[in-house]
Amino acid sequence: MKLTERLGKEWIFFDGGMGTILQEHGLKAGELPETWNLSHPDEIIALNRSYFEAGCDVVNTNTFGANALKYPDNLQEIVQAAVSHAKTARQQAGREDAYIALDIGPTGKLLQPMGDLPFERAVELFGETIRIGAKAGADLVLIETMSDSYEAKAAVLAAKENCDLPVLVTLIFDEKGKLLTGGTVDSTVAMLEGLRVDALGVNCGLGPKQMHPIIERLTQISSLPIIVNPNAGLPRSENGKTVFDIAPAEFSDLMEEIAGMGVQALGGCCGTTPEHLRLTIEKCRKVPFRPPVAKRRTVVSSFSQAVEIGPKPVIIGERINPTGKSKFKAALRENNIEYILGEGMAQEDSGAHILDVNVGLPEIDEPVMMERVVTRLQSVIALPLQIDTSDTTAMERGMRLYNGKPMINSVSGKMESMEAVFPLVRKYGGVVVGLALDENGIPSTAEGRIRIARKIYDTAEKYGIPHEDIVIDGLAMTISSDSGSALVTLETLRRIRDELHGHSILGVSNISFGLPQREIVNSNFFTMAMQSGLSCAIINPNNEAMMKSYRSYLALANLDEQCAGYIAAYGNQPAAATPAAAGSTAMPLAESIERGLRERAIDAAKEMLQTVPPLEVVNNELIPALDRVGKGFEKGTVFLPQLLMSAEAAKAAFEVVKDAMKGESQQIKGKIILATVKGDIHDIGKNIVKVLLENYAYQVLDLGKDVPPEVIVDTAIKEDVPVVGLSALMTTTVVSMEETIKQLREKKPGTKVVVGGAVLTQEYADSIGADCYAKDAMATVHYADSVFGV
Repeated sequence: MKLTERLGKEWIFFDGGMGTILQEHGLKAGELPETWNLSHPDEIIALNRSYFEAGCDVVNTNTFGANALKYPDNLQEIVQAAVSHAKTARQQAGREDAYIALDIGPTGKLLQPMGDLPFERAVELFGETIRIGAKAGADLVLIETMSDSYEAKAAVLAAKENCDLPVLVTLIFDEKGKLLTGGTVDSTVAMLEGLRVDALGVNCGLGPKQMHPIIERLTQISSLPIIVNPNAGLPRSENGKTVFDIAPAEFSDLMEEIAGMGVQALGGCCGTTPEHLRLTIEKCRKVPFRPPVAKRRTVVSSFSQAVEIGPKPVIIGERINPTGKSKFKAALRENNIEYILGEGMAQEDSGAHILDVNVGLPEIDEPVMMERVVTRLQSVIALPLQIDTSDTTAMERGMRLYNGKPMINSVSGKMESMEAVFPLVRKYGGVVVGLALDENGIPSTAEGRIRIARKIYDTAEKYGIPHEDIVIDGLAMTISSDSGSALVTLETLRRIRDELHGHSILGVSNISFGLPQREIVNSNFFTMAMQSGLSCAIINPNNEAMMKSYRSYLALANLDEQCAGYIAAYGNQPAAATPAAAGSTAMPLAESIERGLRERAIDAAKEMLQTVPPLEVVNNELIPALDRVGKGFEKGTVFLPQLLMSAEAAKAAFEVVKDAMKGESQQIKGKIILATVKGDIHDIGKNIVKVLLENYAYQVLDLGKDVPPEVIVDTAIKEDVPVVGLSALMTTTVVSMEETIKQLREKKPGTKVVVGGAVLTQEYADSIGADCYAKDAMATVHYADSVFGV
């Protein structure tokens, strides 16, 4: 029986740890676990077999880190051997009813624009491994331990495009329910469900107890089978070995609790053994199974935010659109992306929930521009985007590179339109706007528009696109040419809500085209439309009359608890400053840095240097701006992409300041070594720390990844470096971190060591002799400041 025929219908049990067990069997510090597929085949077969014999339904291949970055010369041999060993183990255990999962872990790189790995290159890397594994006989693809939703999307697309196996995804959240790059449970579930994965869940990073809030949220919002694969508690070091604090009996008790929370698949991760899983399976099989329930939520998401359509009207900002905007057209022709970013930020500040993105001009390459604008917008703005184009090539480029589940504007009731757009929505996910028009034009009656809406719903269903992923545009036609058109639109909205039980959208301002004082008509029609059931309004959120209508309606309709939103906007506090005009060079330097606008920061720095001494620019603008961004990051109001873009903007501005110093000595706070320890190629965390330290005036000696302890120690001695920062993602490589600290203590006593990485905790850092555990990049900066007395 295929796995997909069992997922969500009965308990499915996954295996447990791989690398931590291989360490006990002799895997040396810094030795790559996947090499054991070739050097220790019997060990791998025996471990796989022990999980099959424990009762696990899914056993992973030893390929977590197998990609062409790590194995440029023998990837095929490594992956083929891993699948072969798992097949042999299954046969030896007599478990032909069980499945072999091709285990796909992260590349260890941060994707552009935050890092240096292009999205399509990531898809290519994952695809190469997946092709080999699928051909060798894997039964499914398990994409696990993902801390970046964008990389997870690249891996899912690689799997879908290179095999026809089931695709399952588990992510690594912290105790606040956040991914490393800022993703939330809500935003990642929306994206993965849109990509049509077969199951999703959480693994690694946390023990069973710490995962409870994440699991609760998963069961509340996900319609898919949910997988939970925790660590055996939190790690610590004993006698040079990494151990975990939850024994098999306690682990199985905790997993029995989780089984009762409404999940459908259970297993383990770091520190769990076949015995952990044997007891877990024995106890959890007795727990009544609860299949997943379709939640029927309409959700669009960015990398960090999810917007649910339905509970109350949603504002879609309309200003990133060249129609009737000469300055915007000029920005497109001149490739002035910062002007476009400014338009987006102004709408975000004014209260938009989603931003419409339309970059179509006859004289430009729209697919290229769509790709450019979408990737830049999502690097500095947290709002979800609506990809608005009639060019399906541009639509696909935007959807493919979008980090989340977008809105798509639009499809009509014409068969040609539906046949072009629905396959893209099926592949990439999205909430698509359905225009209530077809080959016969726009119906003059609500009945005609409802008939087309039904046709759109029915056709979408044939492509596997559910009712909730369609939002119907009831079409606002100007009353200047047809005085009854508003009444037809309002009736259409009511019938979409009451008869179709669907959601609706309007380009509200179309109603007043050709009339004077248009905002009078627009704002009143907007209120009438919301009362008639309007779900989404495409408006200019910078228009105060429209936002007054919106906020007052929410208060009157009991959609603004205790009128909090209304009071915040119109209470007795000083009026909010008007957002800087899009594209204006008047934005202050500090704000440019906080917004992550590199080119604007450069211009602002040049302008300020005409009247302000260079050191004052650094001390009064650059550093305070970075401090505010850093504090926002620590509080969870600023996310990693924005943090890095702000750092890049500050770096660019600082280069301008250095040029203005004309040979003046730059004051360096101190010298710091950074390295990812031996055996670990994951340098995401290290690179983030490097960017921030350099922006805070530290000289960073970046030794790279997979760095032997001796190299780190020798460099510290040679350069007389007082602080060393060590990073590790994998449990199997933390022993290298401990060895490095040991050698530093022997050969360069007094050197301070700060450590970080997904597998580390304060207790673990203490047990290996580190001076500081940095839970994030800003914590490293603060520790450096304390060491150097800044």
